[in-house]
Amino acid sequence: MDEHGQKVAQSAEAAGLSPQAFTDRIAGLFRATWDRLDITYDRFMRTTDAQHKTGVRALVERIYQKNPGDFYQKSYEGWYCVGCELFKREAEIEDGHCIIHPKLTLERKTERNWFFRLSRYSDFLRRLNTRPGFFEPEARRNEILALIDSGLEDISVTRARLSWGIPWPRPLEGGEVQTTWVWFDALPNYLTATGFPEPGWESRWPAQLHVVGKDITRLHTVIWPAMLESAGLPLPEHVWSHGFALFKGEKVSKSAGGSFGLEGAIERHGPDALRYFLLREIPWDADGSYTWERFDERYTADLADGIGNLASRVLAMLERYRKGVVPDAPETDLDRAGRDAAARYAKAMEGLLLHKGAAAAWDLVTEANVYVDRRAPWTQAKAKDEAGLDETLGALARTLVRLAVLTSPFLPQAAVKLWAAMGLGPTLPPERAWNHVSVPGVSGRRTARIAPLFPKPEKAPEAAS
Repeated sequence: MDEHGQKVAQSAEAAGLSPQAFTDRIAGLFRATWDRLDITYDRFMRTTDAQHKTGVRALVERIYQKNPGDFYQKSYEGWYCVGCELFKREAEIEDGHCIIHPKLTLERKTERNWFFRLSRYSDFLRRLNTRPGFFEPEARRNEILALIDSGLEDISVTRARLSWGIPWPRPLEGGEVQTTWVWFDALPNYLTATGFPEPGWESRWPAQLHVVGKDITRLHTVIWPAMLESAGLPLPEHVWSHGFALFKGEKVSKSAGGSFGLEGAIERHGPDALRYFLLREIPWDADGSYTWERFDERYTADLADGIGNLASRVLAMLERYRKGVVPDAPETDLDRAGRDAAARYAKAMEGLLLHKGAAAAWDLVTEANVYVDRRAPWTQAKAKDEAGLDETLGALARTLVRLAVLTSPFLPQAAVKLWAAMGLGPTLPPERAWNHVSVPGVSGRRTARIAPLFPKPEKAPEAAS
């Protein structure tokens, strides 16, 4: 969590708290929210951690040692956006405001700071950003290449008269010790999370992937690689830039002026439903807008009437017709549809197009519900077509296992319930679960009926702010 900078200090003062107390409170809220949404992580990073501060100072000193000419002192004047914590170029200003934070007032600042010689790395950064696989999607990459071709300017990496941050390791010529610019502090989060500079960090670096918002791609594909190159450190292998989630067409950001109640969104249909809705509705390679009405529609069609209805029907029929035991039966066209959906899902997820991965999984949900109606197992049971009934129920059981795995990134709670209901254990082990997508080893397993995964609300949810 990025905790330093002028914006945080101002917010803490407005709340009547010290910056540390303010960020402690925010960190607690973040962690509680991630837990509520089943967002897992290996380490919750905070830029106020002592180990991170040590790592930032070590990185700066390493640049001084490897390329001492990359830091120099200079007086500078420019327009500063507190929301971005960046000096803004003319192309980034409209009507006197930052185009990302149009409701904030730009500040005119004149300071003598330490600068980083970013312009020295123009050719390196052009080669890097044209390297296949480094930065996607293509539209964002083209924006960065245009920025590089327009000419990179050196950047100020310290701030005067700002106490809330990491002190720069070296003073100015006059003896003034300034504070590290918030992004020169925040970007090394990726590196300091490995334990840098303590022994053993090399085994956890470089990162395979950085996932970042489109408004901070310049920082991650220009400034951060230049910092690492200057320090003689390996670069991240891949950077993916996602678009904005727009609520009723507006960016969700308090500093930009638009927000909505996350707690109300979770309560509306539960954490699984919110995860699925946002990941399915918002393209991962573009902006996307959402509304409460669209959330309700997705919940009913995809969750309650879709996978929820399918699970209830299949588990009920297994219990009624086979006493809850999955029959050993040959493959059907539904199995072939399952493998096809899994192949499209894997391609989309590997390509970081999560919305397309979700679509592939729900194609299988639709196929399975159609299969139930087409095969009519209740008719097969009445006609005493035992072989046909086994074939139908076996295919549907295997499909539920596949869906438990495919939906687990989107519906972690429901996926575990479905996995357990199929007799596969109380936890869904990600390292082994994918094998069940190819060959769902479920014949002979004892299943159990469960409460509806996504019950329909008794009354329509009220509009939320």
